[in-house]
Amino acid sequence: MTDKIFNIHSTEEFNQVALEVFKHQFKNNKVYRSFCDLLYIHPSDISKVEDIPFLPIQFFKSKKVIASLEQEQAVFTSSGTTGSTTSKHFVTDVNLYKESYLKGFDYFYGNIEDYTVLALLPNYLERTGSSLVFMVDDLIKKSKQSESGFYLNNLQELAKKLLELDAKGQKVLLIGVSFALLDLIDLHQFDLKNTIVMETGGMKGRRKELVREELHKILKSGFGVDEIHSEYGMTELLSQGYSKGNGVFNTPPWMQILTRDTEDALSINPHGKNGGINVIDLANYNSCSFIATQDLGKVYADNSFEIIGRFDNSDIRGCNLMVL
Repeated sequence: MTDKIFNIHSTEEFNQVALEVFKHQFKNNKVYRSFCDLLYIHPSDISKVEDIPFLPIQFFKSKKVIASLEQEQAVFTSSGTTGSTTSKHFVTDVNLYKESYLKGFDYFYGNIEDYTVLALLPNYLERTGSSLVFMVDDLIKKSKQSESGFYLNNLQELAKKLLELDAKGQKVLLIGVSFALLDLIDLHQFDLKNTIVMETGGMKGRRKELVREELHKILKSGFGVDEIHSEYGMTELLSQGYSKGNGVFNTPPWMQILTRDTEDALSINPHGKNGGINVIDLANYNSCSFIATQDLGKVYADNSFEIIGRFDNSDIRGCNLMVL
């Protein structure tokens, strides 16, 4: 099945594989099956992707969402405020995750060995179970560049390394959480020519939240770059979307974004209409590939998408109430 998932070349192939994955997860994922049963939905009722039920992401906080009898090889956990319930993603095949993010990176950026990877993810490094740290750590190793590595609070050292590598024409991927990137440009102003600056979102309570346009404007000025790239990923997914600027994301061929009506969680919106973000991630073959997130956004006719905010608890309606 993984050969099919990672060799999708058309919308028709995606739809066909997605329907196969749905049948597999309906049969083998007890949590997802119970959810479908509550909605009186059976695979015999489903003829197109838009009709597949999307599991509210909150289930990952309270249930073991798994579609395999294999023992989990890793458990990825979300970050959360003190005392809050975190999501857990039980991964029975870590190689599936590796294949997804390595093929995804190659799809958008080319061979990882062409880059020196500098990672500024202090809040993620300060806890265990981060799927982002797992991915970036592997990208650092796969880059085969001796100067690739993580940085925690040693911003002076990072600034020096960044200037040195960029000046000699080395392609650099600087991937960091928003507040840490802002801390870096507070320390030093750059004029980078060979560096991709990629933010992974979030102030994590360390700074005032900024709208994307304002954040990217400040980062572009501070790093001296034309665009700020972004990564869209989460604990509950094994694939990522990427934006090369303007906050417009694209997905690899085995991942697709839809939006749902905010008043009717089972209705899929047409292109261009704001709604709740639904993710199809076929790499989630052994857990759940059809997830209704708490993000708000819109999908364009070319299947690119934009994130415009998040639901608050009072906005969660429809089938999401089945979580309670």
